[in-house]
Amino acid sequence: MENKPMTGTGVQASESSFISRVYLWMSAGLAVSAAASFWLLTQPALLKAVFTNWALLIGLVVAEFALVIWLSAAALRMSVATASLVFLAYSFLNGITLTSVLLIYTGASVLSTFAITAGTFFFFSVYGMTTKKDLTSMGNLAMMGLFGIIIAGVVNFFLKSTALYWVTTFIGIAVFLGLIAWDTQKLKNLHAMGFENAEMEKKAAVLGALTVYLDFINLFILLLRIFGKRRD
Repeated sequence: MENKPMTGTGVQASESSFISRVYLWMSAGLAVSAAASFWLLTQPALLKAVFTNWALLIGLVVAEFALVIWLSAAALRMSVATASLVFLAYSFLNGITLTSVLLIYTGASVLSTFAITAGTFFFFSVYGMTTKKDLTSMGNLAMMGLFGIIIAGVVNFFLKSTALYWVTTFIGIAVFLGLIAWDTQKLKNLHAMGFENAEMEKKAAVLGALTVYLDFINLFILLLRIFGKRRD
């Protein structure tokens, strides 16, 4: 049977399905991270071990980086099941290390900041999906800004400068707002290029979910510096 090209409506439906799959995976990752954090809070001995044993904590962080690098580099060569499990494993470990957020800030301020992050993320995602402007230059600028705040963060680890802390916070927020819009547009463009088969599309959705998950989490952490209320 001859394959018929998709109509404009069909293309939009296919694009919507792909983007929805990406954000469903991102939501699953966020849910796993939240569940891991709340679970760790119910395990006092393990909680103490994680945040008093520097070797264990550093090991968890290294494991997170390893999973991100592995998934980013090899997701399209993995099976869908493997890519999904690696993403969820990373989300779980990230939830464990992010439990510190629940120890530092009040639950109410964490929830309100999460809501602010979700609303902001949604707005800039919609912008990235709907704008006709090519956001590549903005994305490249945001990437340079990201490297800059990472370097500044490392320097400030030793300087302990309050001014630099707040400068990197506000620049960081701007950087991740730009990245959210750019990464969303890249997902749209990726779909427009087409996939070899349905399995490849599913793996691309998991990889895309990792990207927007990282954007969301980093924005959330930065906004907590502003809106989070520290425990007494």
